[in-house]
Amino acid sequence: MTPPAFDYRTAFDLAPVGLVLSRQRLMTDCNGELLAIFRATREQLVGRSFEVLYPSADEFQRTGERIVARLDENGRYADDRVMKRLDGELFWCHVSGRALDPGAPHAAGIWAFEDLSSRRALKLDFTPREREIAALLIEGLTSKLVGRRLAISPRTVDVYRARLMRKTGAATTAELVHRLLSG
Repeated sequence: MTPPAFDYRTAFDLAPVGLVLSRQRLMTDCNGELLAIFRATREQLVGRSFEVLYPSADEFQRTGERIVARLDENGRYADDRVMKRLDGELFWCHVSGRALDPGAPHAAGIWAFEDLSSRRALKLDFTPREREIAALLIEGLTSKLVGRRLAISPRTVDVYRARLMRKTGAATTAELVHRLLSG
């Protein structure tokens, strides 16, 4: 039996992570795994803005700004964030990607999406800002670093951290991070 032809298109289509090619934050192509992750059809995603995959327009906007500010010298970026399936379900997702031109981060890129919901359940009702701060706390950032990354004061971060701790029943930041990671 002869194996099927193996080329770049086949590798893209059958990759074990969701892949998207983009131009100006519009999805120009995607693979089957991405469609499965977001419970979508090609027609629902290709040609559309990434905004449809975010819980809110504000989170889409702020994430775009964060990507521009945080690209490394090779145009790479990665983080864990809350995303939205097309049926409305929110879930944790690891996103990594590369801008083809680091000087024009949104001009063209390739992005990989990994559904983290089997390891990190999203059970609590967080505000968009709480979701952003939770994701950065999970990365191990201090209030000062979270504040810098989100362009807010460290004191504001502390207020949101306290809210998150109340919502999760955590007594310490370490316990909060553990509860956020374990769902």
